[in-house]
Amino acid sequence: MSEERPGAWFGFGFCGFRQALGSGCARRVRSPEPVRAPEVDAGVWRVSASWSYSAFLSRTGRVQLSGSASGAAGGCRDVWASEALLVLLRDGRGPGPGAELQAWAPSSALRGEPLWARTVVPEAEREDGAGGGTHSQTLPLLPCARAYVSPRPPLYRPLAPGLRARRLELGAEHSLLLDDAGRVYSWGGGRHGQLGHGTLEAQLEPRLLEALQGLPMAEVAAGGWHSVCVSETGDIYIWGWNESGQLALPTRSLAEDRKTVAGEATGLNEDGSEVKRTTAAETGAPATFITIQPFPALLDLPLGSDVVKASCGSRHTAVVTRTGELYTWGWGKYGQLGHKDMSSWDRPCRVEYFVDKQLQVMAVSCGPWNTYVYAVEKEKS
Repeated sequence: MSEERPGAWFGFGFCGFRQALGSGCARRVRSPEPVRAPEVDAGVWRVSASWSYSAFLSRTGRVQLSGSASGAAGGCRDVWASEALLVLLRDGRGPGPGAELQAWAPSSALRGEPLWARTVVPEAEREDGAGGGTHSQTLPLLPCARAYVSPRPPLYRPLAPGLRARRLELGAEHSLLLDDAGRVYSWGGGRHGQLGHGTLEAQLEPRLLEALQGLPMAEVAAGGWHSVCVSETGDIYIWGWNESGQLALPTRSLAEDRKTVAGEATGLNEDGSEVKRTTAAETGAPATFITIQPFPALLDLPLGSDVVKASCGSRHTAVVTRTGELYTWGWGKYGQLGHKDMSSWDRPCRVEYFVDKQLQVMAVSCGPWNTYVYAVEKEKS
């Protein structure tokens, strides 16, 4: 049996409410830093980040809040943070395998009684998570896999009896569901193409994503107004709003910001190194920009790397490759891309920090304006 390699959580991006993100000494962190905060326990297993605060779940079941919300609670199995609600899945108060789902006001400091609570019975547990261990499906999907919790009323929302959910993700206005057969469903607001059905219309009920039929998916992630899924073979499919380059498709706003339409743009060689690239305007060809992509588009990473995990912020995207590298793109105003600056990118860029430090990225969790990463030391050859 191989030894467990030492690992740590890193953070970068917006920390204007002094949420634990690296050293937490500035309003923004532009490059990955180890999460160091006295209020956060060692042995963090999962991070769920909202805009103004972050929730840390330790392997011992302790939840600790950092940022505009503070407080701690024990006996927790899972946590999900949003600006409207903090949701905890805690050990049940009575006998039996049931757990208690609790919804708290983030400002409550986890004192007194929750706003709402109900008992849920988990299904069989499975192994997953950044630091290993077993647990059921992660929030906002409930352990029964037949309902989910929403930050807007009604808080408890049952799924159709025929849907066997494996994962569920909530964007600002839409929802994504991955079922046991690797099929993807979407519903909610569609005005930015985030549902992937080829239109901008809303869907009241989960609708199968027909464009991905026959391609079993392993991961889904919902950004503010864009969506990502990863196939079982490691391919990325992405769709929705591209205002900040979060789809890794050419966007006018970035071209104008950098004045690259009439000049040169920086790209990447196959090995990830920078290369100067001539733009279409320089050759006389019309530039093509994409604001909304209403169908899933296949995205290739440099070197054709396979992807195993994905997460989305409000307007940025992060993926982890099979070899443990992290790529980010999209909106970068607060350093949430981890490239030592505040630039936004409309193409995947490798985060060199983890390569330089000989770290293998195992998990990524994006907040709206920041990014948390779990990485371990690379195995010595």
